[in-house]
Amino acid sequence: MTRTSTEPGTTEEPPAETDAPTSAQAAAPKNALDAYFKISARGSTFGNEIRGGLTTFMAMAYIVLLNPIILSGADVTGHKLGHAELTTATALAAAVTTILMGVVGNVPLAVAAGLSVSGAISALVVPHTTWSQAMGLCVIYGLLIVLLVVSGLREKIMNGIPLPLKHAITIGIGLFVAIIGFYKAGFVHTGGPTPLSLGPFGELAGWPVLIFALTLLTIFVLLARNVRGAILIGIAAGTVVALIVNKAAGLTAKDWGGSAPNWPGSPVSAPDFGLFGHVDLFGAFGGKGLGAISASVAVFTLVLAGFFDAMATIIGVGTEAGLADKQGRMPGLSKALFIDGAGGAIGGLSGASGQTVFVESATGVGDGARTGLASTVTGGVFALMLFFSPVAAVVPVQVASAALVVIGSMMMSQARHIDWSDREVAIPAFLTCVLMPFTYSITAGVAAGVISYTVIKAGTGKWREPGPLMWILTAVFVVYFALTPIKSWLGVH
Repeated sequence: MTRTSTEPGTTEEPPAETDAPTSAQAAAPKNALDAYFKISARGSTFGNEIRGGLTTFMAMAYIVLLNPIILSGADVTGHKLGHAELTTATALAAAVTTILMGVVGNVPLAVAAGLSVSGAISALVVPHTTWSQAMGLCVIYGLLIVLLVVSGLREKIMNGIPLPLKHAITIGIGLFVAIIGFYKAGFVHTGGPTPLSLGPFGELAGWPVLIFALTLLTIFVLLARNVRGAILIGIAAGTVVALIVNKAAGLTAKDWGGSAPNWPGSPVSAPDFGLFGHVDLFGAFGGKGLGAISASVAVFTLVLAGFFDAMATIIGVGTEAGLADKQGRMPGLSKALFIDGAGGAIGGLSGASGQTVFVESATGVGDGARTGLASTVTGGVFALMLFFSPVAAVVPVQVASAALVVIGSMMMSQARHIDWSDREVAIPAFLTCVLMPFTYSITAGVAAGVISYTVIKAGTGKWREPGPLMWILTAVFVVYFALTPIKSWLGVH
């Protein structure tokens, strides 16, 4: 058996295929459900998992409202998708993929329509294709990622990334999640005299941002007092306050930045499955679509974003949940990666665009989730949203955003594992951390970290140290950063 060296004169067995690198592994299961999800083995409880699953849903429920808005534009023929159809498709795809992630993958990761994928489809693809052709591209990119998983390449790439960069990815995602929270809440603003400012023109304004601040402080106080379910309690309390303030102050949807927190007159709505199966798999490659070269570039872009965004999120959330071993590897990772890849195809088939692991999964982990039972709960609530979609609008984005900032603060703890005095490690880690929030792109942060790591190693005469996979990744990411001139050279617009 292969043994790995840890300290001079000592060896250590490589990590076994277990589900939790903690001392709680030996805990005896209480029943069949506990045994299946390994709840006790991972040091969790049924209460933690249910609460964590609900917390994750509340943090990402906005996708049921936002994704239909993003995909509301007209395609090349002028056709627009119906709002009810899109709402059903979004909830359906999220429910199916998240339940699969829980039951098969057994990890606390929620999956839903990726905003980067939906945005790219809406802005770059659909103006030149029909909606069915665009969804066909989603199916193709999802199947390509599945092939990468089945071949074992995706897991090898994840395990081949140096441990300091994995910690940096976790930190970067934490900063990325925090800036998303601050921005969505209106606490951080763009469009003023500076790239970013405190609210519009350097000052906070409006009831919604005040409710965000109160919710944020409430959660922080509860966490400091070690109150179980602090995040879920904070979200619930913030929502109640938002409902009261919205009614008393007579606020509008515009004041809340889109959807005002009102209790719906009728919480029940009938699902509309009209988009399911409307897929033209290869139409975008033909003369009436993007064309072969442009469609291939579009698929490459979607694969790259889906591949590395999800990879980084899984590393970050998995590390935060304590599911990674000392080398930063997650046992059973291939199942989670397979389901994430399949989410692209499932999303395209349902009409919701490609699905990906959501960074909001970290909110459930922060509230105690450690197993797939939490994801099953989250997916189950998404399934309920097929019939109760008006209820999803009750939690305002400002309240959910407070949970994102809290989780960002928690993920910063990974900084203690990086040797900041070693510049060969510190510089790539720094670039990974800061470029995720600064560019609003997880992939850009991972790319900068990988490229700088290999270049610095080569520059110091250690070009063999990164290994072949890191050099292959470097080449891929150089193409990623140079995509615009490459498309210009190919004549792709």
